[in-house]
Parts: sequence; C-alpha cells; structure tokens
Amino acid sequence: MRFVAQNLFKHPAKGLGQTLILGFLPILFLIPSPKASQGQEIPLLRFHPSLPTDLFLPQDAQIQWVHRGKSYVLRVQTGHTHPWPGVTIRAPQGQWDLSKQTELVVKLRNIGNSPIQIHCRVDNPGADGRKNCITKWIWIGPGQSGTLVVPLRRRLPQWLVPRLYGMRGYPGGMDPNGLVASNITQVILFLNHPKQNHSFEILRLSARGHYQRPKWLDLGPDRFFPFIDRYGQFIHKEWPRKTHSDADLRQRRQEETQDLAAHPGPKDWDRFGGWTSGPQLRSTGFFRVQKYHGQWWLVDPEGRLFWSHGIDCVHWRNATTPITDREFYFAELPPRSSPLGVFYQTSNWAPLGYYKGRRYETFNFTGANLYRKYGPDWLSIFRELCHRRLRSWGLNTIGNWSDASIYLIDRTPYVVAIHAVGRPIEGSSGYWGKFPDPFDPGFIQALRKRMAAERDRSAGDPWCIGYFVHNELSWGDELSLAEAALRSPADQPAKQQFVQFLRQKYSNIQALNRVWGTHYADWQALLHSTTPPDRNRAREDLAAFYTQIAETYFRICRQVVKEVAPHQLYLGCRFSQSNERAIRAAAKYCDIISFNRYRRSVANLRLPEGVDKPVIIGEFHFGALDRGLFSPGLVPVANQQQRAQAYIRYVRGALQNPWIVGVHWFQYGDQATTGRGDGENYQIGFLDVCDTPYIETIQACRQIGYRLYTERIRSAQNSLRSSKASPSSRQ
Repeated sequence: MRFVAQNLFKHPAKGLGQTLILGFLPILFLIPSPKASQGQEIPLLRFHPSLPTDLFLPQDAQIQWVHRGKSYVLRVQTGHTHPWPGVTIRAPQGQWDLSKQTELVVKLRNIGNSPIQIHCRVDNPGADGRKNCITKWIWIGPGQSGTLVVPLRRRLPQWLVPRLYGMRGYPGGMDPNGLVASNITQVILFLNHPKQNHSFEILRLSARGHYQRPKWLDLGPDRFFPFIDRYGQFIHKEWPRKTHSDADLRQRRQEETQDLAAHPGPKDWDRFGGWTSGPQLRSTGFFRVQKYHGQWWLVDPEGRLFWSHGIDCVHWRNATTPITDREFYFAELPPRSSPLGVFYQTSNWAPLGYYKGRRYETFNFTGANLYRKYGPDWLSIFRELCHRRLRSWGLNTIGNWSDASIYLIDRTPYVVAIHAVGRPIEGSSGYWGKFPDPFDPGFIQALRKRMAAERDRSAGDPWCIGYFVHNELSWGDELSLAEAALRSPADQPAKQQFVQFLRQKYSNIQALNRVWGTHYADWQALLHSTTPPDRNRAREDLAAFYTQIAETYFRICRQVVKEVAPHQLYLGCRFSQSNERAIRAAAKYCDIISFNRYRRSVANLRLPEGVDKPVIIGEFHFGALDRGLFSPGLVPVANQQQRAQAYIRYVRGALQNPWIVGVHWFQYGDQATTGRGDGENYQIGFLDVCDTPYIETIQACRQIGYRLYTERIRSAQNSLRSSKASPSSRQ
C-alpha cells in the first residue's frame, strides 16, 4: 500500500485570473457561520448569482451560474495551462466557524466527457498547500455526481506535539498541521496538472457532523501518558467491543465460534470458491482467464467461473509497532522472559518517517493477544482459523503480502508477491524508491533468483492464481522515465540504451541537436550530460523510449515468471499512479493488469481505447475513527456503519465492471495504534488488534460475497438488454 500525501499542491490559489461570469442582484444569499449547537448538514453558502463576485476567484477557469430547478449551481470550466486550475470560494465574513462540525462536504457533478479528479483544499490563514490546510480529492466519472468529504482534522495541542512521533495519525484524528476549525477562511476546488480542459459543477458547499472535544485534551502530559494499554488499544477512549480483560478475549472466541458455525460459507461454491451453479467450462487444473458473455472472468482449476474476492496481509504481524524511544507510550509491556517475550523483535524497515535508516525494537500486540486468546497452540489455531474465516465471510482469495505458512495449506486460492530489483534508474524518484532499470543485467538475475524460491512451492500449485511482480512503482507521466534515464550517470544501462536508440534514429548528433534544440558536441557529450532536453521539443523521442522501458520491464517480468511457473498467471505490477503508455505496455505482456485503487468506486474504471484485458484490484479500503485508532486510512468514512456501506458499494461496482475479475481489501487486521515502521496506523482491518472481528464489515462482506456470481451475471444481462435497446447497437 502507498501512503498518499494529500497536501502536495503548493499555492494552488495563486495567480488568480481569467474570466469571471457572475451576475449580481441586490439580494445577498450569505449564510452566517454555522451555529455551534447544530450537528446536521449546514450550507456554507446558498448559491445564487446575487453573491458578491469577490467571493469567487477563478484560476485558469471560467465560472458561471447555472439555474437548476429552484436553485443555482456554480459551473467551472477549467483550462490546463496552469498547474492547478479551479476556483477559490472565500468565506463571506472572512471566516467560517466550523468548530462544532466534523466534515466539510462538497457536492459535485462532472459534466465533461472524461473522468476527473477534483481536489478540495480547506484553508486557515497562512495556508500554503502544506501547512494550515487540509486537501482531499475525489474521482468522478463523466456525467456522474460525487460527494467530496474533507474531514476537519483538528490541530494537535502543542504540549503533545514533541512527544508523539513514529505515527501517521494522532489521537482523536488530530494532527500537528491540522486546522483551527473556528477560522476557515476559504475553500479551493481545483485540478492537479490536468492535460486537457474539464468542466464540472459545484452543487452544494456545506458542513456536517457534531464535533465533541475529547476529554483527554484536559489531562495534560503527566496524566495522558501512558496512552496504550496492555492489549495495544488507546486508553483514553471507549468503544463497542473494546477488550478490557483476558476474559473478554475468551468470550470473543466463543462468540465467533458460534458465528462461524452458523455461517459456513456460500453453498454454491466449489472447493476453490468457483461458482458451481454456473456453466462448466474447460478445466485445465490451474487458474486461467476467459471472456464469458462480454465479461472477463477467472476460471478455476475445475472449470468454474471464479471472481477473486480477497483480502491482503493474511498473517498475525499487522500490529507490530516500534517501541524504541517510545516505551513511555505503553502501560504494560510484558517481561521479555515471559511466554509473550517472543513477540519482541528488531527491525530496520522504515522507508520514511521517524525510524527511517534506524534499527529499532518492536512489539507485536496482535501476536500477544492471540496467545492470550488461544493459548500456547495459538499459531496453528490461527492458521486454520484464517481459512475458515475467509470462507465464512464470503472471501475466496488470500491476497498479497500474506503468510506462506497459511496460504500453502491449500484451502483457499492465493496470490504471491514477488519483489526483486537490480540497479535502479538513478535519475528516477518515487515514494517507495527509484524505478528498476530493466536493461541492467542484474534486473533479470534478481528476478530469477527470487522466482527460483517458488519452485516446488507455489509454482505448479493449483491453488496459486499467479504472481504480482513489484508494487506501486513510480511510473510518472509518459515522458518521465526517459527523462530519468537522461538524468542518470553515463554508465546507467537505460541511458546507454537510450543513446543507442537515438544513434539509430538520427544520422549524427547535429541532426538530434536540430530537433531537440540542444548543443551536444558528440554522442559522448550526450551520454555524460545529466540535464534532460526541453520536453516539448524532445517529446516524440522521450515518449518512444518510455514505451521501450515499459515494454522491456513487463516482458522480462513475464518471461521470468513463466520460466518457473508456466501454469500460473502474471498479474502485473499493481499500478498506483499510471499513464496510458504504461498501461498499454502492461496489456501487451500481463495476463491480468493490476491496480491498487483507493477510491470510493471502480465501477467506471476503464482501460485505454482498444485495450481489452482483465483487471484485478490489488488494494482498497475504508476506515473510521470510532474504534480507537488514530487514522482512517486513505479513504475515510465517518463510522463502521458507513464503512460497511462503502464496502458493498465498492465491490458491487467492481462486479458491474466487465474488465474487473476481482478485488482485494487491504488488509486482514488493523495496523498498530502507534504505527508500523513507516508510521501507518490505519483502522483498515477486518479484525482489530485483539483479533476481534468488526461485525459491521463482516456482515457487509457476507452480504455481497455470498451473491458474487449472481450479481455479476445479472450485470452482464442488464448490459446486454441495454445494448439491445440502444438504437446504435442495431446499426
């Protein structure tokens, strides 16, 4: 999973200009600051042409009022020359007091012909895109409406700031760079570096929720610490099914035993989770892909239609947290000489944050709680229980990052994560690191060494669906990797390949200089230069070599996977951010193209024109702050009920999408309250740190999971009826 920094867009409201099309009438429709006693949704402005024009500041955009029924909406038509085209909406009296609300809500409609990512930045005085503001975003398909919600994350009190570290989220969902909710000065709706013009409408701007100030804010540092109990939970808050004793753990075990017995799993699944009530297709003894009635499907080893409904990180290490320098956080860490001492370890995995570049000690709260719950034989009980749970919950796949000792039991189909690189492209950059150089001989050697470990293990195992190779690589835009090669040193294999490509295309260096507008003395000068040319003049060559990088990467990955596991599927690289050129290269070599898609829906996910390949979603999740954790993850919701509803909507949308053959939730259990090595501490599990299932999420998973196949077939039938009814389909 990738942490998506939301406040990356520095100064999206500067340089305001362009056409402002606003009428003015003598009546003003201003809304005073919301009353403190209200918890319902409250409009911040009643949209009307009579509003003062200086409240709306367009940036590389035209705005105008559009009358809809009994009300008005604000239409925004953006250009794409400015990095952040959009509109700033200022508070009428200089500020909105949202101290009693929890969320700012913007209702939007995309009136263009292509998907659009709309960002909303909520500002305090002095906001600059990183400080004194919060930014969230939403994807909206063409002709669709969406609700963009910005949680009003409060500012962490100064007495806590220097003593809380190693975490992404903080108690109460607060943040050192959070908002002063009583002084919201403006809201900015903008796009981030669009490549074309877009049009959208702002239908409503409001605030909602009822903020309750946490009582622990009055404790002060002497009484606040320690703030984590012996089970790894936040001490200063209560919530349903919080664990207070070992007896609670045993009671939860008994309750779940009864629940699993009452819900053994869907009756129309074969042993792999394929659809026994569906058609009998060709059986190969392994998973494969096939298009059936206009939809892509997996087909299981017995020839049954299979749709991969899975979950990532099926293991017991999810709540491992660093304790070095933070022992004072914890009320009762067990003695290292006790049976729970095995849950102390050391680690150096921290790609960013407080522990980056350090070796530190950790403690695993989930492991300790499993021991308390199941006794000395906890590990074998847990491994068996994972399979039973997944079947009962309506899940049929063990997803990425899972424990081999669990998935190799061969009771639930699974995927395997492969990660190996040689030398990176030195001039590249990315959240998780530099992009691997596919022209480096070490690249294929490293992959072959890693895949060799799967011989006589997952390779050739009928339960293994296939392999993801790498995760969330930084593909950038369609020129970036070629530019990165040129920024690299002269001995970079990708750079040498690029120069060779150019030498074959151009008769001499002077011919290249004329096209690029450069002044290289010879080919060696180009090889030793680390300054890329003007991307507009060199665009054709940069784009062509980007394709060569991408296709070489995917070709080698496929080759290495198939050398060892010819019967398993190559599932791609799990795109987080991508571009059309990279996706087309993936389609050329992947059996299934994979995306990690942290959005509200994937119903409208589309591949580039002319590309028809199955797609799998490697990661998605939703989280809330009502169960004691400090961060809701990448897609927040208000509470567990909303999380359950969001789960159903997401999976249902995927089932309706003819390309998607599965979705995998990230992840099996909650992350530690105080964060993993890189600080992630998200409420994103099906189980909490005490191994207690989230009832609402489980019920939602069963509701959609038990009827996966009938819902997907029904969507195909509806699509067929719709196409027959369309005049264009009969031409």
